[in-house]
This record gives sequence, structure tokens and C-alpha cells, in this order.
Amino acid sequence: MTHPIISDLQRRYTSKRYDASKHISQADLAVILEALRLSPSSINSQPWKFVVIESEQAKQRLHDSFANKFQFNQVHAKAASHTILFAYNPSYQRADYEKVIDADIKNGRAKAENKEQAFGAFAFVDLNTDEQGVNAAWTKAQTYIALGNTMHTVARLGLDSTPMEGVDKDLLGELFADELDGYVCEVALAIGYHEPEQDYNAALPKSRLDKDAVITVV
Repeated sequence: MTHPIISDLQRRYTSKRYDASKHISQADLAVILEALRLSPSSINSQPWKFVVIESEQAKQRLHDSFANKFQFNQVHAKAASHTILFAYNPSYQRADYEKVIDADIKNGRAKAENKEQAFGAFAFVDLNTDEQGVNAAWTKAQTYIALGNTMHTVARLGLDSTPMEGVDKDLLGELFADELDGYVCEVALAIGYHEPEQDYNAALPKSRLDKDAVITVV
């Protein structure tokens, strides 16, 4: 099949080594950050924070977050041009959704006089919230929508990426306490330019199950 979207996805793979001397341009980074912001979420809840690690000081903190486990991903902390922490709100509340509604009113999507009616969609949050007010499973799921959107954006820009569930959420919570502000990061995305001589995955062919094995059209 020939199509720009398919070409993006055929090209995309998980990079295993990055060239630390190469950095993403500010123009490309701006596109990536706007794609992050435009990512969809259930009821437009946007229950997330995206922490973009760019400075050498922040990269050192990320490097240090692998002290206890997942050391196989530590190599990307300083070599990748940037790493994005995808963090979720473990206890999304009515006040959080009110910010979304207020933005809808500001942007002309909703009318101020209908603000209370707009809270009707919050019932879906209630359905995913336990007796302790925790809805982390639901909000965490939203971050993966943003992750997929970002990975395709990065591929379209001709850049490389590495999605990492191998991150220490507890240590990240300590080392990036100010930036995360109570949000939880369990997945991150390293982005940059791969190092061709050391990135063994770059030369391997794309491999997926056959379409008939995973897709049923009824």
C-alpha cells in the first residue's frame, strides 16, 4: 500500500541508540509540542501534564531516575535530544474539568449560560472513580492516546523515537516533584536522531502479525 500515513508507520521503529551530538530543531519541537496539546482525550478531559526534558540538568535528573531499575533505558536519558514525560492526574476532580469547560467558553465551543449543563459529561468520570476518589486507570489510559499521537508526529517529521514504559514512577515523582506536581509518570518518549552504527533495530525489517490475525470486519 502506498500512502503517506503508511510510509510514516513503516518507517517508524523503536530506536535503541541516539546520536547525542544531534538536536531537534526548535521549529520541529514546536510542532511536536502543539501536537501534544491537540491530542484527544475522553470527554476532552486532558488529565495530563507533559514534562519536556531538554536541558542538561534535567537530563541528568532523568539519568538518575534509573538508579534502581530499568537501567536498559538509562542510555537514552542523555543521548536523546529530548524526552517527554507523559504524566496523568491520579484523582481527576470536578474542579479539573471546570478548567476545560472554562476554556470551551473562552474558545467559543460552549456558552457561559450553559456552563452547568456542560458538567453532564463529568458523569463519565464518576463511572471511572472509586470510593477513594481515585480514577488513575482511566486518566493513565488517556496519556497513551497522546503518546500515539506524538509518535506519529515525530515519525512524520523524520525523527526517531523510543517509547519507554520502563521508567521508575516513584523516583521520577521525587526528582521531578516540582514539574509533576502530584501527577504520575509511567511512560516516557525519547526523541531525536538515532546513531546508525549502534542502533541495531534500525536495520531490522518491520514485523507485524498478518491483517487477518488482528482485524475482523463485520
